Amino acid sequence: MAHGHGGEHHGPVEGENKKIAILISVLALFLAISETVGKSAQTSALSFNIEASNLWAFYQAKTIRKTTLETAADQMEVDLQLAKDPAVKKLLGERVEKWRANAARYESEPKEDGKGEGRKELRERALVAEANQHLAMEKYHKLELASAAFQIAIVLASSYLITQAMFLLFGSLGLGVAGILFTMIGIFAPTFTLFGGGGH
Repeated sequence: MAHGHGGEHHGPVEGENKKIAILISVLALFLAISETVGKSAQTSALSFNIEASNLWAFYQAKTIRKTTLETAADQMEVDLQLAKDPAVKKLLGERVEKWRANAARYESEPKEDGKGEGRKELRERALVAEANQHLAMEKYHKLELASAAFQIAIVLASSYLITQAMFLLFGSLGLGVAGILFTMIGIFAPTFTLFGGGGH
């Protein structure tokens, strides 16, 4: 009888342990998802950061070339005014026009594919890359928080199996919900903040 009674006693506990094991498995699944998407976001942030840096370097190079051409054209304008020979005047005038045209092209050179290489277009592309990098980093940070919440939730759930202390189970469930919330925010609304009311 004692043995049968013991079996009855362990049945519900084993059933509960199975539920906790399932909970831990689900938390581990969410942890894997948040870490995978988080790493992807981190990689994207690094790529956008490199792209922005390259575009700003290209922008600076175009600025130097444009300034150099404009300075040369201004100097040649003086030479043009001083020139007496019509042939020399014509030659200098053509050179000035060419330099002015090149300087204008350095300022703005739109292309159909949206990847223009003038200063104006390079600046716009660099700002877009910076915005994308910021967004990817926000996503990464939210998913890092989610991963941490899932990891601690798994530890608490595992500890509950040993101690049967209910506060550990409640803590695990609470952190699991928080982890899911941060995962959803990270994926669908990375710039949203739960603290401080955001940037409005």
